[in-house]
Amino acid sequence: MPASDRVREHAGQGATTVAAHRARRRLRADQARQLADLLRHQILTAGFPDGTLPHESTLTTEYRASRNTVRQALDLLRAEGLVERLPGVGTVVVGQKYPHGLDHLMGLAETLHEHGRVTNEVRTMGPAPAPAPVADRLKVPPGTDVLYIERLRRLNGLPLSLDLTYIPLDIGTALLGADLENTDVFRLLEAITGQRLGHAEITLEAVNADTHSAAVLEAPRGAAVLMLERLTHLADGRPVDLEFIRFRGDRITMSGLLHRSL
Repeated sequence: MPASDRVREHAGQGATTVAAHRARRRLRADQARQLADLLRHQILTAGFPDGTLPHESTLTTEYRASRNTVRQALDLLRAEGLVERLPGVGTVVVGQKYPHGLDHLMGLAETLHEHGRVTNEVRTMGPAPAPAPVADRLKVPPGTDVLYIERLRRLNGLPLSLDLTYIPLDIGTALLGADLENTDVFRLLEAITGQRLGHAEITLEAVNADTHSAAVLEAPRGAAVLMLERLTHLADGRPVDLEFIRFRGDRITMSGLLHRSL
């Protein structure tokens, strides 16, 4: 075989080896992500009662994974702030996320009452002309004054969400003297209108925190936050509360019970 052909053959074998190595790395990354998902669920549902994860060798056997895959999975959870490695102890749970249901129309304090006390810092509050998209959703003429509220909401003192709220002014005026620091807006709206809230339309997506939101929520700039857009109606169908809520994604989980219908 000519020397040039031998060089080409050797180069081809090298390329195959590199490709196989990259494929193995991708496969291990996929397996690590899958394992991290399983462990994350156990962490968030108190699956490790003593707060300590099993030893790496136990995880390796239980999940039929390599030691490198297990370590990579734990690194992913460590980067999320859920676990930490302590010398002489092992991998322990250091983070907690709070459950927020999507199948019940409830205020934040009602939703998280089992986990502690929700307080609200009212950062901005007052009449403001309704931008066209807000006016359209609340069924008021564009430019009509609505009540605008910006609140930082904390659970046990920890920043949890930044809420931007728009309410028709004929209802919102009564909120100006209300105890918004300790009371959910939902409860106040029902008291003011004498009606129960009926239903809400929601949209949930992940967005990057802008500089202002990150600073208020004490989150890293550019960190992903859960954005919940919710338009709430009274029982008679009138839209009364349009909210844009930015949740710290590292402190909240969204869940619901869905039924299949075709």
